[in-house]
Amino acid sequence: RTNLAHRKQEQEKDEKYKAELLIAAKKAEAANEAKTEFLQRMSHDIRTPINGIRGLVNMADHYADDMEKQTEYRTKVKEASNLLLELVNDVLDMSKLESGEIVLEEIPFNLSSISREVFVVIEQMAAEQNIRVAWEKKEITHRDFIGSPGYVKRVMMNILSNAVKYNKENGQIYVSCVEIPSEQPEMTTMEFVCRDTGIGMAEEFQKHIFEPFAQEHTGSRAKFAGTGLGMAISKKLVEEMGGTITFESKKGVGSTFVIRVPFKIDLDADKREESKDVSEKSIKGMHVLLAEDNELNMEIAEFLLQNEGAEVTKAWNGQEIVELFRKSEAGEFDVILMDIMMPIINGYEAAKRIRSLDREDAKKIPIIAMTANAFTEDRIRAKEAGMDEHIAKPIDVELLIKVIHKLVKHN
Repeated sequence: RTNLAHRKQEQEKDEKYKAELLIAAKKAEAANEAKTEFLQRMSHDIRTPINGIRGLVNMADHYADDMEKQTEYRTKVKEASNLLLELVNDVLDMSKLESGEIVLEEIPFNLSSISREVFVVIEQMAAEQNIRVAWEKKEITHRDFIGSPGYVKRVMMNILSNAVKYNKENGQIYVSCVEIPSEQPEMTTMEFVCRDTGIGMAEEFQKHIFEPFAQEHTGSRAKFAGTGLGMAISKKLVEEMGGTITFESKKGVGSTFVIRVPFKIDLDADKREESKDVSEKSIKGMHVLLAEDNELNMEIAEFLLQNEGAEVTKAWNGQEIVELFRKSEAGEFDVILMDIMMPIINGYEAAKRIRSLDREDAKKIPIIAMTANAFTEDRIRAKEAGMDEHIAKPIDVELLIKVIHKLVKHN
């Protein structure tokens, strides 16, 4: 009898194991399907702006002498390239979040000024589709916090742009922000509510809204462009910051999202206001040593730097930049801008070699990495190679100037 009981136990174990295997296989299959569908969508979504850019350039050739058309086409090319960058950034962010690589900042910021920046963009998007955005002012005591302004902005942007994207003609969006006093000293919770009169979501889809790559309307791709990563990114970011995101939605009626995030109150905000550096950040008269192996990138970087009044010396690979620096007078260059992917020796190696030269200025000169790879591990590798900063391509001029200014001044 004990034998029988034992056999029965084994059989039950076996069946349970099989059932678990089946569930795991089904999950894997679903995840695989989502990825495949995502890749198809992604190639479609990346193609759309690229086709737009190519078409616009051809049209600009055709109307070569029409300045008005040239201005219009250039604006549209910029918009299309912004969309392209957004798509790629979403994918990068999602992979960083999934591998637990997101690093929260702890810096002072003003919530009102962040909201204003987001609102400028959203109101323009809404105006184009005849959608009214109503901002309800609620009781708010604190506006200056310590936290991750970039991520706060990102979440607001994602939620609000969805409210515009999935709205109806002549629809409305109601946005409000209210402060919920916290039990903890020097902390407070901000509640951000976004309600729209849009197309809403089917009950079945509501279960999947926070899954990466999920989109309800695969059929109407032309209308709703995007990666289907916005909500997944928002949820992960909000939870990283210690907050919550909830929603209610009804098909054909609209959706309401409620986000609550705790923040540390910035008690020194007033002092900070006074000590703000009034001097214009400028790189005028600085001598920049620039390494870049791609001709187009070199041309753009050189133009940006010269346009800001800097002097530029060019190197086309890692070895060349080491040689140029070795032969230079002490203190001749103020800063080095270093592409990473270069022939002969790469940017990391070149930086290491410059740092190991037996010269006072070789140890001190700011070296800034410029790279198309925006992953955290690239940041870490840049630091290990003795670089001071890491800027992702396409280069944001204002950010570049700010970084150069800060490092040279500090140096």
